[in-house]
Amino acid sequence: MSKLDPLPGLSPYPLHHFYDEMFASERSVRPHYKHVNHTFARMSPEELQTKQHLMQRRMMEEGITFTLYNPAQDQPMERTIPFDMIPRIIPKDEWEKLEAGIIQRVTALNLFVHDIYHEQYIIKDGIVPRKMVISNCYFRPEMAGLRVPGGAYITTSGIDLIRHHDGNYYILEDNLRTPSGFSYLFKGRSLMNQLFPELSFSNSIRDVERSINRFLSVLRSLAPSRTPDPVIALLTPGQYNSAYYEHAFLAQQMGVHLVEGRDLVVQDHKLFLREMNGLKRVDVLYRRLDDDYIDPLAFDPNSLLGVPGLMNAYRAGNVAIANAPGTGVADDKAMYVYVPEMIRYYLNEEPILNNVPTYLLSRPDDRTYVLDNLAEMVVKETSLSGGYGMLIGSEASKEEQDNFRLKIIAEPDRYIAQPIMSLSRAPILSEGIMSPRHIDLRAFVLMGADRKPHVIPGGLTRVAMREGSLVVNSSQGGGVKDTWVMS
Repeated sequence: MSKLDPLPGLSPYPLHHFYDEMFASERSVRPHYKHVNHTFARMSPEELQTKQHLMQRRMMEEGITFTLYNPAQDQPMERTIPFDMIPRIIPKDEWEKLEAGIIQRVTALNLFVHDIYHEQYIIKDGIVPRKMVISNCYFRPEMAGLRVPGGAYITTSGIDLIRHHDGNYYILEDNLRTPSGFSYLFKGRSLMNQLFPELSFSNSIRDVERSINRFLSVLRSLAPSRTPDPVIALLTPGQYNSAYYEHAFLAQQMGVHLVEGRDLVVQDHKLFLREMNGLKRVDVLYRRLDDDYIDPLAFDPNSLLGVPGLMNAYRAGNVAIANAPGTGVADDKAMYVYVPEMIRYYLNEEPILNNVPTYLLSRPDDRTYVLDNLAEMVVKETSLSGGYGMLIGSEASKEEQDNFRLKIIAEPDRYIAQPIMSLSRAPILSEGIMSPRHIDLRAFVLMGADRKPHVIPGGLTRVAMREGSLVVNSSQGGGVKDTWVMS
């Protein structure tokens, strides 16, 4: 182990009982962080703070923003997402195990989604309860028996992982509907290359830029028409959506059309883009809005964001939709409990990566245990994401715990609970001083018509910017780091 250069502001912090990504002990740095540590240790707090301000200014100039919604305020607040300059580094052998486990998981989930909309073998064999599927708010009867282009239901996914104090990774959550964060991964790497070229290029790091081309080729592979140059459109809710920057970024980088529902029309069960000189046929629609809003004729009749008749064009096999409607049934937080069994059932393999221990509050014994130990639990509403509808028992007041207790008793099916996991920590720069923060990892997976998942190297490390907090979600004020996979 190399020793940390004891310069002001960069002396190591107490490790407590958390796993620290950079420090193996209070005076030693993990080997794969040696060069990064040395680079930052040579810089004064003032130099570091100047670099951090330059980073934030670049992000503001390029419009790299995220919109926060505060119920106490009338207007949403747009801000640059906090980006920390100390990268998170994953050794090659560690990443290979993560990559294999993620591919295994997404493969099984895709088979599960196909199964429940067709033969439903997993229900008939008693592995997953029928009620859990049929009553799921993301289950779409309209998808029953429908042939999905290429058989790829889950074109894009974001698999959230944490590292516990035992040093092992655990799957925390599967995001299979409209996962976000791709743009922060790509732009984070670009900004690090600009501000620390000597650091980025002197380390052997897996490239992420080529994954943009992979993203485009995956979407192209879904085109029902098999044309060599399909027309692809990215459907956004519009500029007021919290992730609009990402929608615009991805459309620009891939060279596809960025559209809103009003820019599209369905005629003769085909989807068209309205252009100045007429209509252009659309082959693939990468949608970034939820099922409820994509077609007011099929789902929510009040939606002004979608395209009337889109599902008719989809059923006719004239357009591909990524991700396929109805995929949300597999990323429901209660369904998460059954993913290890899905892997065993569909692949005849043992899971490479484990779930976090999870209690289904619809089960009386689980519910009793959780209610008796609420202060030691994280309770989540099964259908929500982004850190909403969640109770962290250790951070909640007695009144907040009691209010949540009543919610659980009234509607236990709506909640799951997990023990509070000690998320690993990594150093961030706060006012030029190194300070520990809790982190997780969102791994992004792309799947085309060949149904061979591609995991973008590294993914996005999300950071709980508030000291001691375990909430890393951007919608709750979290930040991000560039994630390096050593090659």
